[in-house]
Amino acid sequence: MERDHRPELHLPGVHPSPNIQGDADIYEIENEAVDPERHIEAAMWRIGPWRDKVVLDLGSGTGYHLPRFHEQAAHVIGVEPHGPSHVRAAGRISSRGLERASVIRGSAEAIPLPDQSVDVVHCRFAYFAGPGSEPGLAELERVVRPGGTAFIIDNDLTGGQFAEWLRMSPYAEELDQEDSAASYYRDHDFEIESIESEWRFRSRTDLESVVRLEFPADVAERIIRDHRGTRVSYHYLLIHRTY
Repeated sequence: MERDHRPELHLPGVHPSPNIQGDADIYEIENEAVDPERHIEAAMWRIGPWRDKVVLDLGSGTGYHLPRFHEQAAHVIGVEPHGPSHVRAAGRISSRGLERASVIRGSAEAIPLPDQSVDVVHCRFAYFAGPGSEPGLAELERVVRPGGTAFIIDNDLTGGQFAEWLRMSPYAEELDQEDSAASYYRDHDFEIESIESEWRFRSRTDLESVVRLEFPADVAERIIRDHRGTRVSYHYLLIHRTY
């Protein structure tokens, strides 16, 4: 039997991301709707600004966030295990002429960078560093310079319409794990704050396509039937550690 040479299958700690890997174009629409007032970015800047710093976008996917960091960073590096996403991120860098950006293959448990080589790490819905993810956290500690900051952005499942939708889905068990995850982060010297924000879509069609991407068919159709408009309250956790 011929060996599968997809590199993401041979990196430690990699698991599928059905949304972005299922339909990158719809996931792009989702990214455009997320946190339109940039509350997450403002909180990150308050804690660990990246002007003239080296930024690592860990689990960078198709590179959606690379241009924003590129505006003020000395250099932004995307690390992504998934082949097609890596290619799309490289294309984004090339088409936009981002001279201080690059993307390389790797995973959260095998970051292909030297020790103490980055100042800020951004990891958004890419590596869920809850209980059992010690190898990934050890890699963060290795690559971040003293005084640098790592940010992990995840769902706050205690509030917002999106959390209510999760309670209707097979993902509801995540709600029961949140307290243990929060304790885990704090035990590893991370701080946590909640950020109230939203999804804000340009059209109803965009909202419906993203809901169908993120939820099983029966749950998605129920959400679409019951929810009105193009905005969804959505709360986030900003999990951060300064080294």
